[in-house]
Amino acid sequence: MHTWWESISKARARIESLSSILSLSLSSLTDSDRPALSLLSSLPVYSALSSALSDPLSGSGSDPLCHWLYDTFLSSDPHLRLVVFSLLPLLSGLYLSRIHSDPSPSLAGFEAVLLAIYSSECKARAGKPSLIAIPDLSQPSLYHSPRTRSPAPPSRASAGVLWPPLEPQVAVKSTKRAAIVGIALDCYYKQISQMPSWSKLELCQFVAAWAGQDCSCRREFDGDAEKVDGFRALEDGNGIENEIEIDGVVEEVRNFAIEENGVNLEPKGARIPLPWELLQPVLRILGHCLLAPLNAEEVKDAASVAVRSLYARASHDLVPQAILATRSLIQLDKRAREAAKAVVAAAAANASSNANTPSKAKKPEILLVSK
Repeated sequence: MHTWWESISKARARIESLSSILSLSLSSLTDSDRPALSLLSSLPVYSALSSALSDPLSGSGSDPLCHWLYDTFLSSDPHLRLVVFSLLPLLSGLYLSRIHSDPSPSLAGFEAVLLAIYSSECKARAGKPSLIAIPDLSQPSLYHSPRTRSPAPPSRASAGVLWPPLEPQVAVKSTKRAAIVGIALDCYYKQISQMPSWSKLELCQFVAAWAGQDCSCRREFDGDAEKVDGFRALEDGNGIENEIEIDGVVEEVRNFAIEENGVNLEPKGARIPLPWELLQPVLRILGHCLLAPLNAEEVKDAASVAVRSLYARASHDLVPQAILATRSLIQLDKRAREAAKAVVAAAAANASSNANTPSKAKKPEILLVSK
């Protein structure tokens, strides 16, 4: 167990190393009582890291930032690892988009970070599969009281396999690429409650681009009055600028690009293959982004667009489990939005009724003063 001071000293050393790589002063973070968590929650630092990783020449084996991410993850400090996890959507998005669009450049730096996360999870699982308990439908429900009680048959334990046993990997082979990135994203999902909103937003943008399916079936669940807030697009079919209505204001944008609170919601990356090993953790992350109550509205909106794009892609690729999962998420998203609108409408009606209700005049107070 590392002591509290050793953890702070290690975090400050990693921040100083990052400062030299980015040529950016990070003294305010090193002086913090919790430097690693301050680094995690710093949007300016994330923007600088995003710019550096998005450089066309980034991701090689000699990339100093990839070396920093690799060494930081191996430091085994839990708070420093959260910083690496927060950059995983960007790193995996850039890696998969580049490797499928132009496989010639070396991306050994990106692969080293992904392999470090995969190897850590492989060691943690100790060669065992990841299982989930499946309820026995032959047993009566806890919420069901039958009129005639009959002896219940013996329960049959059943388990589903989420992930088969992981095999150690020393390199990212083309046949194992989706599984390695999927395991890394599954590790990200385990820490998602501690991830900043811009990290979740990054993933939603890449997922929408990975799906690459911009057709009418993406909006078949949304009527004219049920468009996702912030993504009401009036497409002209010519690939030119669309119009999106945001809170009654019509703005011309391109490809669902939205600038809100300094965050760009434009889809990133390129269309890629989406095997189930990759799609499964992505859907779990999107489910959190859609339904977690503390998520920012721009995260929920971006997740809505991403899951609808995945539904359209799954419908065209005829992937039954992906169609079922994305349809379920879309329906849950619609119900959550309808419930939120109903609460707002009820609050507004209650406020207006209180304003129109005349209040009784108060009787003047009489103070008795003793002589």
